[in-house]
Amino acid sequence: MARRTDTRQRMLDSAADLFHTQGYHATGLNQLVTAGGAPKGSLYFHFPGGKEQLAAEALEVSGARLGELLRQLLHAAPDPSAAIESVISALARNLIESDFRRGCPIAGVAMDATGSEPIRQSCAESYSSWQRIIAEYLVTQGIDGERAGALSVVALSAIEGALLLAKVNRDLAPLQAVTQHLRKEFS
Repeated sequence: MARRTDTRQRMLDSAADLFHTQGYHATGLNQLVTAGGAPKGSLYFHFPGGKEQLAAEALEVSGARLGELLRQLLHAAPDPSAAIESVISALARNLIESDFRRGCPIAGVAMDATGSEPIRQSCAESYSSWQRIIAEYLVTQGIDGERAGALSVVALSAIEGALLLAKVNRDLAPLQAVTQHLRKEFS
């Protein structure tokens, strides 16, 4: 049996997974509580703001996890061109391994729950942090700060769009096309 002090983290982890695969509106309170292995009352004990607060915090967890993976993949590559290919390959593997259910951990909720300011803010913070990670990496590779900032926006936007198209079409071709284009941009 899990320790009581783990309940909040279990709920965050399971909510992050459910929101990633199902989106915000398709994920119900009972499902969140059951997946977190907690009694129903503990949802409001740990998250007084209810589902909205749980979602906002779960998105922060998902955003931080992807940010760390992004940082690791970028810095492990020999050059920017290989780095972007490594990132897109990891995202493509994630899609395939999940039978095209797990694209971006933020995008589905970002489009699904636009009326919630806390959720919008969590999504915006994740996207901004990913953009910063890419820009900072590019600067370490000798790319001018202004160009690195612009390239990070282009890369993030292209990858997000390609992930969405790949997920919807159940086909990695959009990710492959973006990889080829960004490899040239990052050379």
